[in-house]
Amino acid sequence: MVPGFEYNMRVASRCFLLVLACLWLAAATVAQEPPAEQVPVDKSAPAPKDNRKSPPRSDGVAADESSSKQTQIDVTPPADDAKAHPGADLADTGVDEFTPWNPMKAMKDIEVGDFYYKKESYNAAISRYREALEFKPHDAEATFKLAEALNKTGDAAEAIQNYQAYLKILPNGPYAKKAHEALEKLKAKAGPAGK
Repeated sequence: MVPGFEYNMRVASRCFLLVLACLWLAAATVAQEPPAEQVPVDKSAPAPKDNRKSPPRSDGVAADESSSKQTQIDVTPPADDAKAHPGADLADTGVDEFTPWNPMKAMKDIEVGDFYYKKESYNAAISRYREALEFKPHDAEATFKLAEALNKTGDAAEAIQNYQAYLKILPNGPYAKKAHEALEKLKAKAGPAGK
């Protein structure tokens, strides 16, 4: 005889008995459930009216009125807001869309911009750095790198603006020394008219 055969037969017979017991219990449960009653339905008759009433409200609002109407906040600006804040540019531009803040997308755009910058494809780099600033406005790294790319293309005026913007964001940042040097060179090239 094969070693362990007798043990395996005992285990198999116990499992078989367990399965039979489960099947018997399942059949007994199904047999005890009463059959579903088939009631003929008159389809021409109107649906029965739901005569359950809504529970009374404790806040004094009628059952058919929304309670959120009581909590609505008036967000219209004051009547004299435009006069009180003339430089705020509060005019309705008609633009109802915006770019969501997404620092990961901005980081990826900076990475791709760096790739284009190394390949000396400065216009493509500028495009990526600007897109990074759409997803994360006032990003110091994207602002500095945009200034560098603009400087390479010869757009001195916008390069100066971005170098200054970088220094405003991070006056003592990692690129501050380079930004100051580039500003000095660009302003020297522009002469007295550029100051």
